[in-house]
Amino acid sequence: MEIRVFCVLALLLFSSSFLQVARGQTDPAAEVVEGTEEAGDLGIVGDDVQDFSSESYTPAAGVETVCVFPKNPSKVVAAGVESELLVGMKNDGESHLNIIAIQASVHLPFDHRYLVQNLSVQAFNNATVPPSAQATFPYIFAVSKFMQPGSFDLVGTIIYEIDQNAYQNVFYNGTIEVTEPGGLLSVESVFLFCLAVALLGLLGFWIRGQIQNLSKKTKRAPKAKVEVGTATTDASTDEWLQGTAYSQSQANKLKKKK
Repeated sequence: MEIRVFCVLALLLFSSSFLQVARGQTDPAAEVVEGTEEAGDLGIVGDDVQDFSSESYTPAAGVETVCVFPKNPSKVVAAGVESELLVGMKNDGESHLNIIAIQASVHLPFDHRYLVQNLSVQAFNNATVPPSAQATFPYIFAVSKFMQPGSFDLVGTIIYEIDQNAYQNVFYNGTIEVTEPGGLLSVESVFLFCLAVALLGLLGFWIRGQIQNLSKKTKRAPKAKVEVGTATTDASTDEWLQGTAYSQSQANKLKKKK
């Protein structure tokens, strides 16, 4: 019985480890998802927006950026569901900044060379930041609904022009947690919960069996019998006790009986 219990435990632990390995060793090339362009209400050009993912510009001097997730401080993003972040921009230079677009991409956390998804490019019309001024720009994005839940790195950049020269700033380069659309309850969490319940059940069953075996052994143990009767002495014992106080006391008892 114990062998069966340990076999079931080993099988459950092996299946759990296999699930974790399958999650962590997914082929990066298979996870690459084409970006989709979505139109909003704030200065978005349309499906013919230029893709800046292949371009690389340097940041301009005196320009600072910051990023805030106003409705999602924990940075948990549901796959296929739109999320919003705000890009704050401060212009300490002497020229106007003409905001061109905001774009972002999702990468594997251990190596940014593996691109998971190019997110939508959000372009702006007539958005400027004067010298010694600050401005905030929204960016709405959604990761693919087919993306596997887990931790990924989000890299967001804002592209702008100064005197017809293009520049860009990375406003966010950090981790986001992708979950299934239904929320934090995923197939993996359900499996791990069932696994924990099964392990606890098997452990309780094994402890019960051990207690039953111990009680059976206790019942089978023979009880020592105490015999009540007259004590007898043989000749060798009397010979060994001759001359002792015990032999003298015995002799005195015999004389009294006579």
